[in-house]
Amino acid sequence: MLPDKIAVCNQKYRWIRFQILPERRRMIEGYPDHTSVIMKLPALTAMPLGIRILLVLLALLIIAVILIVIFASKNVREMNLAIDDAISAISAEHTVTPVDPGTYSELKVYKIMKFHVEQYEVADIGNLSVMKVNMGLMQMATIILTPTQKNLPLISADYMYMFGKRTAYLEFYDFVTDQQAPEYQSLLSDLNTVKESYSALENASPTPAWYDTLKTVGIYKNAKAKDDPTLRKILCDGFGTVMNAAKSLPLLTEEEQQTKTQLCKDYSDGLIEHGGISTDVFKKELGETTTRDFFDQVLFGTNRNTH
Repeated sequence: MLPDKIAVCNQKYRWIRFQILPERRRMIEGYPDHTSVIMKLPALTAMPLGIRILLVLLALLIIAVILIVIFASKNVREMNLAIDDAISAISAEHTVTPVDPGTYSELKVYKIMKFHVEQYEVADIGNLSVMKVNMGLMQMATIILTPTQKNLPLISADYMYMFGKRTAYLEFYDFVTDQQAPEYQSLLSDLNTVKESYSALENASPTPAWYDTLKTVGIYKNAKAKDDPTLRKILCDGFGTVMNAAKSLPLLTEEEQQTKTQLCKDYSDGLIEHGGISTDVFKKELGETTTRDFFDQVLFGTNRNTH
């Protein structure tokens, strides 16, 4: 009798497992058994080849978009950190006051590139401008300090971020009233020391340009995301060295300030007349007149007034 009872129990268990339990699960969960759904779906291999290719391409496109968003978010955060560090290096020695750039706070180029612009007044030094853009595939920041009140070089920094790659330019221009002044020569020596201290990073090769002879010191680096703290330190050391030297320099006379301002304006005018990578983009989209006004009022601030 025992084997018969066991057989009956097994039969009842199979009936409960394959009939009652799936039905109970459908009642509780509100959807049919997964196995029955899967059995009704057409196999991917049974789809036409064209549809399969489109599905694969769509999946790859979604993955690419996700990766772009992830990298862009990280790079924007790092770009903002670099800008903040540079401004902090300047404000550690001199008062930095925001200035309203007016209609130039946002510049749209080619309808897809939106440049965000910030402007500052650095006490006893001159104009400071920051311009940044997020293009998805690439992020870029430009920082320009235009000293007009002391015998200091113009500083231009361009930092570019593309996925995990970095390109960093930090340039110092000889727009001073007295290039042979001992204090200025000492500053150039200090800047070259800063340059040499980062020799371990791979050097970048900037495109030759008409203004190369105007530069006195240039730091050009290719790097990766892991080098971001070092790239930020290059900005801090570069701007910090100039700001530290500025503390002991006297203010220029009114006539000397006019001369120095004109040296800087000759450079910005030269960019418009002879060309530059970013300048050419602005000229094509905004026109020469608007580009010149933007340079004079905000980017270099050599003719700043209410705008």
